[in-house]
Amino acid sequence: MCPSETKDIEAIMNEMGQRAKAASQQLANAPTEQKNAALKAAARSLIENTQHIMEENSKDMDAVNQRPDYKDSYKDRLKLDKDRIKAMADGLEDIAKLNDPVGEVIANLTPRNRDLTIERVRVPLGVIGIIYESRPNVTADAGALCLKSGNACILRGGSDSFHSSRAILGCLQNGLKEAGLDPNCIQLIPTTDRAAVGKLLTMTDTVDVIVPRGGRGLIERIQRESKIPVFSHLDGLVHIYLDKEADPKKALDVIWDAKLRRTGICGALETLLIHEDVAFTFAPSIIEELLKSGCEIRGDDIIQSMDERVKKATEEDWKTEYLDKILSVRVVSGLEEAMHHIETYGSHHTDCIITENDAVATQFLNEVNSAIVVRNASTQFADGGEFGMGAEIGISTGKMHARGPVGVEQLTTFKYKVIGDGTTRGIPHSKK
Repeated sequence: MCPSETKDIEAIMNEMGQRAKAASQQLANAPTEQKNAALKAAARSLIENTQHIMEENSKDMDAVNQRPDYKDSYKDRLKLDKDRIKAMADGLEDIAKLNDPVGEVIANLTPRNRDLTIERVRVPLGVIGIIYESRPNVTADAGALCLKSGNACILRGGSDSFHSSRAILGCLQNGLKEAGLDPNCIQLIPTTDRAAVGKLLTMTDTVDVIVPRGGRGLIERIQRESKIPVFSHLDGLVHIYLDKEADPKKALDVIWDAKLRRTGICGALETLLIHEDVAFTFAPSIIEELLKSGCEIRGDDIIQSMDERVKKATEEDWKTEYLDKILSVRVVSGLEEAMHHIETYGSHHTDCIITENDAVATQFLNEVNSAIVVRNASTQFADGGEFGMGAEIGISTGKMHARGPVGVEQLTTFKYKVIGDGTTRGIPHSKK
């Protein structure tokens, strides 16, 4: 890149930041009805522009279809059709129905001076930079969640979804205009040049929070380079521990759904851990059903001995988020070894136990240090929409501020409102 191009990107990003900061000040004080009107209008615009969005998406799909290194699961995440666009529109409608977090009193404090009233009140974060890969529906979800929570946002979608995201952005901005809000409340970086991301990570004067959503390489780069606080959405290296007191039918249903309902999402199962006492009674039928469904199994020596179609798992398999029809399977001596494996190899995203033993389940749920822990249910419920949050920007695997699905409440902070009536801490001046 020549110096003039670098300067152009810096100027573009600085201008976007200033526009976002100004828009955030308007949006922070916008009434709920106006924000909801923008969301509903944007949902209508998505439906009205379905054909245009699919045409733009086809440009992205044509490009990735020429790349033999792109997995089918990756292409599935990128593809948009009428049903998926309708789902995006429905998601915006659902977000409009959520309670507005801005202005909510979340605590009434009891001050030492009883002549004061002190409230802790939710307020927007300000301007949020959101960096994500491939999935164009994140453009709609992220923009809508920021709008509802009173935040302006600068979006940076994956280069592979550039045309799709631009078309979706147009619909979101149509909604903002129709509701009388500044369209700069939601902006999309207009270049695929990675230098724009580097600049965004340094814009401390105008951007308040960075939310990355993508693979480990992206997250690690942002954590390393960002001068702005980061909500990390790490990869979903998801585990299920099959306990010796599991119900076999529940186990098969949950494991199959967790792995194969959709393989390309962050809540998809990647490693199955099986108690040694039920390895030879439970595992063969589960492996058979997964293999019949086209899932490749990579197992330890015990699992390999059960079926010649099972491939040998390597150390790297325990560290891998496949996002594909591949599952690593290991036999463990019990709960302690299962939890040790999860702590050693997991990403603290979502982990599950299948058991009918309440005490074992309680220990697992209490001690596994993941953002989401599950008992006897598919890990694919690790989703803000399924949690009743309307949608999510991502699953935060960090421990500061937001953890788990990042929805409208997690996109707020708070301030204190202190109200007195000429109240002083010392002797009032008038009485001196």
